[in-house]
Amino acid sequence: MQRFFQALMPREEKFFAYFNDHARTLVECAIALRDLLEGGPGVADACRRIIAHENRADLIAREVLLGVRRSFITPFDRGDIKDLIGLLDDAIDQMQKTAKAITLFEVSSFELEMRQMADIILRCAELTEEAVGLLGEMRDNQARINSIAEEITRLEEQADDLNDQGDRKSTRLNSSHGYISYA
Repeated sequence: MQRFFQALMPREEKFFAYFNDHARTLVECAIALRDLLEGGPGVADACRRIIAHENRADLIAREVLLGVRRSFITPFDRGDIKDLIGLLDDAIDQMQKTAKAITLFEVSSFELEMRQMADIILRCAELTEEAVGLLGEMRDNQARINSIAEEITRLEEQADDLNDQGDRKSTRLNSSHGYISYA
């Protein structure tokens, strides 16, 4: 019965525009992160871009959260809307934390594994943008959304492997200098 009444009520479609805008910002931030991890003289500019994208993402997230509170009917569960925008925002926040650490420690060259991880992060951001773009017609796009989720999971496993390789390399390098680091 509730579905019948929901079908009669107008839905707030602005959420999809916000999600798409945030997902596009995620991709732009991932591009800046990849540029950052290329190292060299472009590091400072890439850090600046990441911070600008993170600020933009925060504004979009705020609008979504305000919209959830002000809307009578949302396109899907309010908790799911909050979770989605929160997770999108968390991804960008992590990129900003990386940029801040690199700025703080004045790092300008990066290991191959880090650059490869940046490529994976960018690909995952692009896939996320595609999946978010399909949410407006979720029932019709369920198979593609599931396929994207599976591909992101595979990419995450590749990133974990690269992280492990980097950790092993770091441990070997540090132990050759008389100390062991597990960071």
